Amino acid sequence: MAYLQGFTPTLKLGFVFSSLVSPKQRHPLVFPSSKCGFSLKFNDGSFKFQNPLIKGTKSVELDRFVTSDDEEEEEEMGDGFLEAIEELERMTREPSDVLEEMNDRLSARELQLVLVYFSQDGRDSWCALEVFDWLRKENRVDKETMELMVSIMCGWVKKLIQEQHGVGDVVDLLVDMDCVGLRPGFSMIEKVISLYWDMGEKEGAALFVEEVLRRGVSWNEGDPQGHKGGPTGYLAWKMMAEGDYKGAVRLVIRFREAGLKPEIYSYLVAMTAIVKELNEFAKALRKLKSFARAGLVTEFDREDVELAENYQSELLADGARLSNWVIQDGSHPSLHGAIHERLLAMYICAGHGIEAEKQLWEMKLVGKEADRGLYDIVLAICASQKETAATGRLMTQLEFASSAQKKKSLSWLLRGYIKGGHFNEAAETVMKMLELGIYPEYLDRVAVVQGLRKRVHQNGNLDTYFKLCKSLSEANLIGPCLVYLYTRKYKLWVVKMV
Repeated sequence: MAYLQGFTPTLKLGFVFSSLVSPKQRHPLVFPSSKCGFSLKFNDGSFKFQNPLIKGTKSVELDRFVTSDDEEEEEEMGDGFLEAIEELERMTREPSDVLEEMNDRLSARELQLVLVYFSQDGRDSWCALEVFDWLRKENRVDKETMELMVSIMCGWVKKLIQEQHGVGDVVDLLVDMDCVGLRPGFSMIEKVISLYWDMGEKEGAALFVEEVLRRGVSWNEGDPQGHKGGPTGYLAWKMMAEGDYKGAVRLVIRFREAGLKPEIYSYLVAMTAIVKELNEFAKALRKLKSFARAGLVTEFDREDVELAENYQSELLADGARLSNWVIQDGSHPSLHGAIHERLLAMYICAGHGIEAEKQLWEMKLVGKEADRGLYDIVLAICASQKETAATGRLMTQLEFASSAQKKKSLSWLLRGYIKGGHFNEAAETVMKMLELGIYPEYLDRVAVVQGLRKRVHQNGNLDTYFKLCKSLSEANLIGPCLVYLYTRKYKLWVVKMV
């Protein structure tokens, strides 16, 4: 006999089945928790029902806690549930035929418990899938039943991973799940990747994704334009979240070069990973240079510089390849702006001014306007590399800009010249700013004056220095000053008031 203890609003359903012979060994099996709260426990304790026709040598107790609005405090479990288990265990008829015949005699809770019963070790798990398929076709899959079946599936997958089964077995299970119409509101493929990842099986996660791509298993693509979704992109994103940027890039490229077809979104994730890797690499270089200036490490030699440049070049080449693949695979035009945006970020991190400027105009052509701050950063990079033509093109953007924006952009231009050591151009920029009524920052003015002073000692050219001092004095940014020049040939000092 099956029994039910009813409470309002919570019901506890306990079912105990036993064979004629009760074993002494205990085999606990608990599935991942869900809102349904099912748990299965094998035991050799008391039992309420005996039937020699039910297969198995172990007794099984099924406990379930569910919320309910049913006001009845107690109800009897029908005999239909036990008969259904008995008929399904015999396997003489199709599960759908058995359930169709007993449809009116089985409640929703009884059908859920049938699923739980056949999800145990030693039972016919395919029967559980067929029961769910029948429920779906009969439109009897409610939210609770769906959560239960998803919990059962996750338990099966987790067990396969723990027992070191091949990724092919895991993919087979997902295919079976799809065949019976088990489609939860999230990607089961992503869930499996997370299970591998959380259990420390990172290589297993990569092999699983590779098998999914090889078989062409479908997944939730997200929106129709391909902006989201897909196993490769999801795994690459998880790798990137842990700081393994280069690993994420290698993963996507490896799958593509192996003849597989990763989703377009994964290429964008890999390009983002390249941006982050270049940014971290640039930070590391700056830190090393500061250590070298402090005498903590040796200065970079030619070989070190070449290694750094080659590493950057390889990353940029990978980024260019990924962007080409996005376009080759027929991506939606709306993605083209995202491609150029990532390429722009790559070239900025690598300090490649000309290439970065090109991406700014490419973004304009596809209708995606870059932030004004990015124009200023590229302007500074081009100025530091003394790319006169590129700097001139970018400066045309300032014709109709506000005073505040002009000051900001000209300050970036000035700092670019200072960083590149181009102090004549920096002085001209300061004088241009003063003509427009814009006062450069104090530290910028000092850097330019000191830079020009060093140049005077090297080449004796005073013209630019005089002009700058005069402009600063007229703007009341410096007081009157005396300029001293000593001519060794004539042993003569020349003094001029500026």
